[in-house]
Amino acid sequence: MSNPIIQKIDSALSVAEAKLLNAVTEAEIEEVRIGIIGRNGLFPALSKEMGAVLPEDRKEVGQAFNTGRNRFQELLDAAKQRLAAGAGGKSSDELDLTLPGRLRKLGHKHPVTKVIDDSVAIFRRMGFIVADGPEIETVYHNFDALNTPADHPSRDPGDTFYFKDGRLLRTQTSPVQIRVMESQEPPVRIVAPGRCFRRDTPDATHSMNFHQIEGLYIDRDVSLADLKSILQAYARELFGPNVSIRLRPHFFPFTEPSVEYDFSCIMCGGKGCNVCKQSGWLEIAGAGMVDPNVLKAVGYDPEIWSGFAFGMGIERIAMIRYRINDIRLLYENDTRFLEQF
Repeated sequence: MSNPIIQKIDSALSVAEAKLLNAVTEAEIEEVRIGIIGRNGLFPALSKEMGAVLPEDRKEVGQAFNTGRNRFQELLDAAKQRLAAGAGGKSSDELDLTLPGRLRKLGHKHPVTKVIDDSVAIFRRMGFIVADGPEIETVYHNFDALNTPADHPSRDPGDTFYFKDGRLLRTQTSPVQIRVMESQEPPVRIVAPGRCFRRDTPDATHSMNFHQIEGLYIDRDVSLADLKSILQAYARELFGPNVSIRLRPHFFPFTEPSVEYDFSCIMCGGKGCNVCKQSGWLEIAGAGMVDPNVLKAVGYDPEIWSGFAFGMGIERIAMIRYRINDIRLLYENDTRFLEQF
């Protein structure tokens, strides 16, 4: 009398062979496979029983086990080939080749991406090239080289994300300026779009993760008038020919003199509305002439070279451009919202 394990193998193979011969779908074949060699199938279960086989029977049972497993694999492959050839499924003459193909929905750019791409295209037409830098920065590139004093509030751990090794998530795209100036001699004419991080409490106008586009122009005899002309050209290309800009005195550690710049309100044409708080202007970002200390930090002689820098928040521009009243909508991935753009 043969071993019980051999009997189980022979019996299971007979049943499996009959099921595979009659299978007409991939699901039926898969069901048989799982029952025989799946994780909880027959052969994995029998392999655990092999240790209890008498020594004199082990050779015979082992050969039966391997032969049975190989035989089942042959039956399984044959059933799959038969199904693929159409023997168990629909024949080619049952397919209606005149039916239209399946329409796939095409995606489109996110509002933030659209503003970045459009802004980069505008500045490229004005002679700027795109530069990039790491999102994980050193304190030197993010603060020291940008003339930010040691006691400046932005350095506080309550405002900036620090790592244990002393590095940080960049709080602005300005470190790209430093890295570019360290790597090449002037003149320099770049824009640097990218992601930034600050410890802001999320609300309708603030986010811990946001995007900026930074601009830098270093050459001989660069003036504030050059900066204003660049920003004016950018505003008119992005928002239309009737948009104006204004510069207001401000302070930034890395520029002197420093200004904040506003665009005339595109909602009311500068007449005053709720969006611009009746002022007729929309605050965009900051700019100014590059501080001589920043030039010295990268080895440029401020007696020879001068330049301007500007930076603006991409989300801020997107909210104005697309009339969005809450920055959080840009990051919730709600397709009902995104499909509007």
